[in-house]
Amino acid sequence: MMLFTEVCGLPVMPQEGTAPLGTVTSLDVDVVSGTVSHVRWRGGRFRRETALPWDAVHTVGPGAVRVRSAALEPVPPHHDHELLGRRILTETGTERGTVLDVAFDTLSARLLALFTTRGELPPGRLLGLGDYALVVRAV
Repeated sequence: MMLFTEVCGLPVMPQEGTAPLGTVTSLDVDVVSGTVSHVRWRGGRFRRETALPWDAVHTVGPGAVRVRSAALEPVPPHHDHELLGRRILTETGTERGTVLDVAFDTLSARLLALFTTRGELPPGRLLGLGDYALVVRAV
């Protein structure tokens, strides 16, 4: 298990290489499946941000995110699928705080818990994610 905030800032390394390709800027999620869908990274100070599908990730550890070299075909980033800092609303529009961090399984990419300004939120309550907010099922 790792937190999104632990992964952000890690170097992105090819599976068989030693030179970093860039640095992780964020992780995108698919709220329907409750998994990390893409790793977003920037290759240098003035380079554009790119994204790789989670299938391209070989390992995630405290020292680096290693990616399969054969799968290094970047895809356009999905900016509307980032959770950190996202406002949380119930399906009836009630404010439920902001996402501070997310715990996930590094092998399966499955979300384990969302940590919010109002406590822990199980990923099974996620309904949708848009430009404005994360929508969750009210309990």
